[in-house]
Order: sequence, then structure tokens, then C-alpha cells
Amino acid sequence: MVRKPARSDVKAAASTRKPNMREAILAAAEELFATNGFNAVSVRDIAHAAGANPGSVTYHFRTKDGLLLEIYRRHCGPMNLRRSELLAAARRVRDLQDRLEAIVRAYVVPAFTSGSDLAGGGARFTRLRAVMSAEGNEVARKIIAQTFDDTSHAFIDAIHESLPHIPRTDIVWRSHFLLGALYYSLVTPERVSRLSRGEADGSDAGHAIEELVRATVAALQAAPLDEGAPRKIPAANPGRVVT
Repeated sequence: MVRKPARSDVKAAASTRKPNMREAILAAAEELFATNGFNAVSVRDIAHAAGANPGSVTYHFRTKDGLLLEIYRRHCGPMNLRRSELLAAARRVRDLQDRLEAIVRAYVVPAFTSGSDLAGGGARFTRLRAVMSAEGNEVARKIIAQTFDDTSHAFIDAIHESLPHIPRTDIVWRSHFLLGALYYSLVTPERVSRLSRGEADGSDAGHAIEELVRATVAALQAAPLDEGAPRKIPAANPGRVVT
């Protein structure tokens, strides 16, 4: 009688044969999803790109959905943690104008500075996020909501505290536009260089952050749609009033 190997034996054997296979599968899937979208990529495509067999993909991640979820987790866990840390510090700023700038910066900076595959962010993952958002896949939509909604609500609430005269729905819209600008800035920096005829360097992350923060703060401060004139931010510091 032939004894079937236990699952633990199979796992140990797989680890011995190809200790980096799990990472290879993740890297291959991320590249394929970012290039072709989620719907157009099969488990077989991912396995081929990783130099694996389809069974290895299902062994490590069960389904293609599980693989996408793991990609989001490994990137967004550190990025969301850093955003939360910076947001907590920003909310302690007393001057409302300075606080608003710090809140926006807390959202933007981690997307630019967390560029390694293991630390979150980076152009490839940002491109993947943009593709997933545009594709309209229900699985991707649920994963995006599960990964980002709590952090997004925290930032929207913090901005609303700094701009209490702006309806929260307006802030949601303007935060939505920030996300689009962030995607585009990270994925196509060469466009800035081209359209400026070389006078600006689109790959200069520091300058991109400052421009994005400045533009977003100005957009957030714009008068609500049902009002004609801009309103002033109630300043904690009487000596500083910003319109």
C-alpha cells in the first residue's frame, strides 16, 4: 500500500525545491495585473511567468483572488501604517492651515517614499492600483475597500475638522481627485518633463510632493459649489488668516 504524503511533507518538499517560489509568483502576478488587468490574467499565465506550475499558485494562495489580496496586504499594510502615524502627528498641529497641509502631506508622502516592493508604494503597484480601480472588477473593488476605506475615512474626517465649513461630501470629492492626481504623478512622471520642455523634472519626488500638496490644499479650501465667495479658515492663531 502506497502512503500518500502528508500536507506538511509536501510543504517541506516544496520549500526545499524552490524556496523563493512564493515571492516569484507574487512578483509575476503583480507585473501581469499591472500590465493587463485582473480579468485578462489567468492562474496559468501567472505560473508561466513565475516559472512555476499552476498547482504552486493554488497551493500558496488558493485562488487568484487570494493572490491579489496578498499583493495589496504586503504593500498597503506598511503604507497605511505610516500614513496613520503621520496623520496622528498632523492632527496635533494647532494652526488649522498648517494642520491641513500636514494632513495632506501625511497622505501623499508615503506613496512616494515607500518605493520598495516590500515596503509599499512604488510605480508598479501604483499602476496596478490604477488599473484595478478602472477595471471595475468586483473582487478588486472589495479588496480595495477592505484595504483602504478605514484609512481614507480617517483622512477625510481629519480634513473636515480643519475645514468645518466645507461639506464632508465636497471633501470626499476633492480627496477622490487627489487620489487620481497621485496615481498619475507616480505612473507617468515623464509627462511633466515633456510638457515643460525639460524645465521641470517629473521624476523629482520631492518637488512632485510639494506641488501636489499645494494644489490639493488649494482645492480643499475652495468654496462649496453652492457658494460664490471663498471663506476663510477659522485660524487658531489670530495672527494668521488664510483665504
